[in-house]
Amino acid sequence: MSAAPAPAAPHYSTPSRMAQFYALTKPRVVQLIVFCAFIGMVLAVPGMPSGVQWAHMAVACAGIWLVAGAAAAFNCIVEQGIDAKMKRTAWRPTAKGELSNTQTLLFSALLCAAGSVVLYLWVNPLTMWLTFATFVGYAVVYTVILKPLTPQNIVIGGASGAMPPVLGWSSMTGDVAPEALILFLIIFLWTPPHFWALALYRVEDYRKSGLPMLPVTHGNEFTRLQVFLYTLILFAGCLMPFVYGMSSWIYLAAAVVLSAGFCAYGFRLWRNYSDALARRTFRFSLIHLSLLFAALLVDHYVL
Repeated sequence: MSAAPAPAAPHYSTPSRMAQFYALTKPRVVQLIVFCAFIGMVLAVPGMPSGVQWAHMAVACAGIWLVAGAAAAFNCIVEQGIDAKMKRTAWRPTAKGELSNTQTLLFSALLCAAGSVVLYLWVNPLTMWLTFATFVGYAVVYTVILKPLTPQNIVIGGASGAMPPVLGWSSMTGDVAPEALILFLIIFLWTPPHFWALALYRVEDYRKSGLPMLPVTHGNEFTRLQVFLYTLILFAGCLMPFVYGMSSWIYLAAAVVLSAGFCAYGFRLWRNYSDALARRTFRFSLIHLSLLFAALLVDHYVL
C-alpha cells in the first residue's frame, strides 16, 4: 500500500511589491496629515474657492502627501529594529525584511524629491521649504534624536506633526498668518494625550523596544495624570479660533462638546485605568481632532 501523500504546506500570500511600498507611507497617518493641511487651505480662502483655487489645493495636497509619505518611509528605516519588536509595527515590510533599507531609502528620496518639485513649481517656494523642514523635523530630529533620548519626545516632536495646517495655509497665501499658528497650537497640544493614551496600553511593546516613552520611564499613574492635564490645556487651546475671531458659535459649540468629552475620557483614565479605556481614549482623540477641524470647515462656509 502506498503511503498517504503529505499534507500540503499552508500557503501565506505575500503582499505585492506595490502594496509593500504603499504600506511604508503609513497611509492612515498621512490621510490625517493631508486632511489637516486641506482645512488650512480652505480656511485661508475667504468664501467659496474658485475652480482654479480648488485645482491649486489638489496639487498642494498631492505635494504634501508625497513628502509626508517620504518621511514615513524614512522613519521605517530608522526604526526597523524597534518595529520588529513591537506587535503594533512588526507587520511593516522593513521590519519583516520584505524590503531592504536601500529600496526603502530610494523610495523615500524619490517621494521627497517629487513632492518638493510639485510644491516648488506649482504651489510656492515657502510651502516647499516648510514641508521639507517638517520632513527633517519628523524623520531626523524626532525619530533619530528625540524619540530614543527623552520621554518628552512626543511633546517636542509634536511640532512636526502640528505643521500640516500651516503648510495648507501657506500654500494658498504664500505666508504664515496667526490663524495658521492657532491651528498649529491645537494639534501641538492634542498630540501628547493622543500618543500617551496609546503608549499606556502598549507599554510592554515600548519597554521591549527600549524607547523611553513616558509610561516606561515614569509609570502608568504619572502618565495618566499627564494625559488628563493635557486634555484641560487642549480645551483652552481649542477655544482660540473663536476667541481670535476666525470662527463663530457653530465651531465653539462643537469645540466645547468635543473637548469636554476628551477631558472626561482623560479624567476617567486617570482615576480608573484599564487598557480598554486607554484604547477608547486613543480612538476618541482621533474623532476629536477630525470633527474639530470638520467643524471649522462647516463654520467657515455657513457663516
